[in-house]
Amino acid sequence: MRFSAMLAAFWLAAAPAFAAETPAPSPPSPTPIPAPVASPTPAATESATGQVVELATHPCLYLEAKANREEVYGAILGALAKIRAAVDKAGLKPQGHPLGVFLTADDDGFTFRAMVPVESAPDPKTVLADGVKIGQTPVGKAMKFEHRGEYDEIDSTYDAITAWLDEKGVDAQDVFVEEYLNETKSADDPNLQVDIFVLLR
Repeated sequence: MRFSAMLAAFWLAAAPAFAAETPAPSPPSPTPIPAPVASPTPAATESATGQVVELATHPCLYLEAKANREEVYGAILGALAKIRAAVDKAGLKPQGHPLGVFLTADDDGFTFRAMVPVESAPDPKTVLADGVKIGQTPVGKAMKFEHRGEYDEIDSTYDAITAWLDEKGVDAQDVFVEEYLNETKSADDPNLQVDIFVLLR
């Protein structure tokens, strides 16, 4: 995927922050995962390309994994399936759409976290299978962009986002999060709908 070069600075800067496991705080405490809540409520500000949204905090279950570039979408779907199984086993209720946060990239592929927001977090002592962990999404402003079409073609959307941010001089955190409005069976399905969020400083 070509957008790995575009996001190289983000991955190098963000990797240490994403390394620690995120507990389920009660009361909430800061989380190292800068991800939006699914289905955020848009603010009034809107541009021709990007839209400002306010992100609220929610508990989630997440799974960290690595996949090569050709298989990353399938790996995300597989991780989401494991998380949903853990959600069901823990008696939790999903809330909104699943998320993907990319942590690192190299010549071999991507390290990412797949996330499923839930209505309420389980007890921190709950044991979850398959490496699934408890986390929480943060609050803040972000720019929302849309990708409609094959996941294999998402590179061009990231290229357009980067060009737009540079042109507008937006003060962003270089954090890119994908929200999957639907989940197609393959990366070349043209019916895929993904919203992409860039957190603002």
